[in-house]
Amino acid sequence: MKGFGATPSFKNYKSNPSDSPFPASLCVSINNEVVHGIPKKTKILRSGDLVKLDLGVEFRGMYTDAAITVPCGKVEKKLLSLLDTTRLSLDNALKVVKAGNRIGNVGHAIESTAKYYGFQVVRELVGHGVGAAVHEDPEIPCFGLPGTGGTLLEGMVLAIEPMVNMGKWQVVFDKDGWTVKTQDGHPSAHFEHTILVTAKGCEILTQLPRP
Repeated sequence: MKGFGATPSFKNYKSNPSDSPFPASLCVSINNEVVHGIPKKTKILRSGDLVKLDLGVEFRGMYTDAAITVPCGKVEKKLLSLLDTTRLSLDNALKVVKAGNRIGNVGHAIESTAKYYGFQVVRELVGHGVGAAVHEDPEIPCFGLPGTGGTLLEGMVLAIEPMVNMGKWQVVFDKDGWTVKTQDGHPSAHFEHTILVTAKGCEILTQLPRP
């Protein structure tokens, strides 16, 4: 990022002035870690792990946010199903993004996809506006009812990010103050794009490689 004149927007980020700053440029969350996992020397990747990589970039005063989940080594089929379902949840959510539609339509697309395949969406964390800051309004939950919530407007820049759990939807914060884990210890997956709302749909501003 520095080579291109960009800045990692997560490093030293604080949700509130009293919080400890996030110590890394990249969030690395493994298995039951949903988001905001801190990469460190003691965090060892093993065959069978689901690894979530979440990255924010600031470039010329504008911000993007993106995430991908990848398998490490040989991963069980049920974990690959969770990964594929979460990615499909994002794809289906983007299909209903266009000016005039409601935020509830987006959340419903995510949740209905996850439930169809037997999984649960995280309800305590949300997608969000992004652009002039790391986090902006509006909030974009991973659940909702069609025809409810705020109206999407042409020109909005949003981070749409399904977080899908294999077990129950509840999450807890780790003692490090950042890492969010599933309450029941079951694995979770996470995909995210920054998108621009257009009159006819959306433009994806963060193109991620398929694993």
